[in-house]
Amino acid sequence: MTHPNVGDTAPEINLPRDGGEMVNLSDFAGKKIVLYFYPKDDTPGCTKEAIGFTDAVDAFAEADTVILGVSKDSIKKHDKFVAKHELKIALLSDEEGDVCERYGVWVEKKMYGKTYMGIERATFLIGADGKIAQVWRKVKVPGHVDAVLEAVRKT
Repeated sequence: MTHPNVGDTAPEINLPRDGGEMVNLSDFAGKKIVLYFYPKDDTPGCTKEAIGFTDAVDAFAEADTVILGVSKDSIKKHDKFVAKHELKIALLSDEEGDVCERYGVWVEKKMYGKTYMGIERATFLIGADGKIAQVWRKVKVPGHVDAVLEAVRKT
């Protein structure tokens, strides 16, 4: 399985978002897209990251950029997460894991000596031309939103 890299055309997605509406990357043609993958709704790191992107949503909008979060959580879980934290970003449900596979973020992880499969926290900046402009893998949440916003402003 190859991972999309900088310069590659971003693999298309067709997933339901919180609220149930279907979302495709092509819906945002001509805009930049921050596509970020995260392990699970309402866990500490994922909550901080979602709130961070929500707090910066206007700054991203000024840079003509849409933010899409992706996890394998259901629409119902996304709806609860959005309501609980008043999130202003779209959360896409990839329950089958197809998009996670295409972006190479479904990986073997280790915690407390156990090995399991899970979503690697990763962010893809997709340029207005539909090509991947930057990739962050194994993301650490502190400072990440600022780093992505800085990259968006330079793209």
